Amino acid sequence: MVSSSHEAMHRIFQKDPGLLTRALQQVLHIPFPEPHDFAAMNVDLTEIEPIERRVDTLMRAETDRGTYLLVVESQGKPDDRKRGSWPYYLGYLREKYRCEPVLIVVTQNSATARWAAEPIHVGVPERPSMTVWPFVLGPDNVPLITDEREAARDVPLAVLSAMTHGRGRQAPAILESLEAALRTLDRDTAAVLAQFVDSCLADPQARQMWRDLMTAMQYFWRHPFAEEAREEGREEGREEGRIQALAEMTLNILRWRGIDVPDQVRDRVDSCTDLDRLTTWSQRAVHATTAEELFEGEQP
Repeated sequence: MVSSSHEAMHRIFQKDPGLLTRALQQVLHIPFPEPHDFAAMNVDLTEIEPIERRVDTLMRAETDRGTYLLVVESQGKPDDRKRGSWPYYLGYLREKYRCEPVLIVVTQNSATARWAAEPIHVGVPERPSMTVWPFVLGPDNVPLITDEREAARDVPLAVLSAMTHGRGRQAPAILESLEAALRTLDRDTAAVLAQFVDSCLADPQARQMWRDLMTAMQYFWRHPFAEEAREEGREEGREEGRIQALAEMTLNILRWRGIDVPDQVRDRVDSCTDLDRLTTWSQRAVHATTAEELFEGEQP
């Protein structure tokens, strides 16, 4: 079964095809020519024989130096069957379309990235008839973007950074910078990119933090996963459920950002029944440097 994270990795490339070539140029330092046109292509590479062969994403890039086929494969773990499939993909596409295929493997795992980067030799080991060198985008070479201004300069690349690095101690800084960058986009585009990130984050704590950030931005209510939350809210009581969720979200954001939460702050948030005030506190939690800053300008 294709996972949601697997699907999201490819939807982001389809949303911004230029991200692929920018990644080759800026991340891998490959002198790939600047494309002036992109087109999505059929990923089915099955021939007459009853063997199903499909690439994950296939894009055609038109450049001044000719047409290239960008073959994108998302790899969660090493799979030796791919080392037989990838040379087939490239040979078939080159013969069918008479243009040069480029294999790009995307992974969130360092060990898988090292495995995928190994050349694939076909033929006699000392003098192979074909050697395939995959380009690999993974946590070891995709930039780790934790600065708001850097994220805003290339939001799709910041999304790829979150998808690749969105776990561990760096997750709060990565997701916070991306959240700030999304505010520079129109609402619909930001909502789509936010959904990509939610689908791709494998770490439960990072995903919950991202949903809390999106709730604070009020993009949450435009996403499919909001329906589940709304249903839970109806079962628990509309008003009471939202109050409890906002209070928990506010405290979670502070904790995940490494900010100490004194008992008096926790008690004040937990005892609050004002939705508007809780919404304000949840938004302040995203950028506060101390827990007390939630209540700035307010009477105790």
